[in-house]
Amino acid sequence: MRSIWNGAISFGLVSIPIKLVNATENHSISFRQIHTTDGGRIRYRKVCELEEKEVPASEIGKGYEDADGSIIPITDEDLAALPLPTAKTIEIVAFVPASSIDPLQMDAAYYLSANGVPAVKPYTLLREALKRSQKVAVAKFALRGRERLGMLRVVDDVIAMHGLLWPDEIRMPQDVAPEADVTVREAELDLADALMDTLGEVDLDSLHDDYRAAVEQLIAAKVEGGGVLPEAAPEERGGQVIDLMAALEGSVRAAKEARGDEVAEVTPIKGRKRATARTSSAPKASGGKKSTSTAAKKKTAAAKSTTTKSTTTKSTAAKKTASAKSTAKKASPRKRSSA
Repeated sequence: MRSIWNGAISFGLVSIPIKLVNATENHSISFRQIHTTDGGRIRYRKVCELEEKEVPASEIGKGYEDADGSIIPITDEDLAALPLPTAKTIEIVAFVPASSIDPLQMDAAYYLSANGVPAVKPYTLLREALKRSQKVAVAKFALRGRERLGMLRVVDDVIAMHGLLWPDEIRMPQDVAPEADVTVREAELDLADALMDTLGEVDLDSLHDDYRAAVEQLIAAKVEGGGVLPEAAPEERGGQVIDLMAALEGSVRAAKEARGDEVAEVTPIKGRKRATARTSSAPKASGGKKSTSTAAKKKTAAAKSTTTKSTTTKSTAAKKTASAKSTAKKASPRKRSSA
């Protein structure tokens, strides 16, 4: 990788020659501005306002615009002569826990490479010291005409440096938080926790830029002239959340289905009718026939029960009558014999 800055790390009285290389790269697809009527490129030319003619890069310098609009020329020699100890040095000023660095301060990332054989031993010493202390180093350095803050940490076997914004460059979140007072219930937090647990962790290496892939497919289709264009993305179902609990419950179910997990029933809050319960109890388009059939079956069963009871009653009455007649016949001969 090509270095963008050469200097040294100042670690107390130890000086470590290093090279600074970019740790990240931009894969975004860039577009050119064109004239829509004929497709010609739109270019910007650097023109001197006084002479009204284009100026080559070799004749372009720096200047500071004063409050009254006048320009004060600043040369590279002027900047190089500044009494700035960090002009060619990454000066470590402190070692702190990584948690003390606000992620809002994070800026560009760089790798620090040992520059030459004599730098290998002190470079390794600093790397191992950072590993054992489980801390990060806060440093000051100058790059591209300004002094910056940096955070040094170990990535694998390399010392990486994250540029940090100065504390006064972080804007306060005024008028950003919601002004309305809202009470979040424990049940809502429980469902939010369940959704977080269901989504779980992700391997960042498995994530990719879908937008860039779609743009590449679009460009390839236009180059081929009649190729397959990417399908339009479905419309987002946005809008106001009316029932937060229902939305959370639905999100948990959807996340579990996406992961292939069994969908567990979410216990509803007492006194609250769930939308799904109301939906399942309501008759469907074909539910009317099903309900009528059920009622008919109930009526038939009731009729059978009544018929059975009536038959049983008649049978019992008949048995009683037969028994009475038999008793009467037995009693009659006895009376005649006594006479």
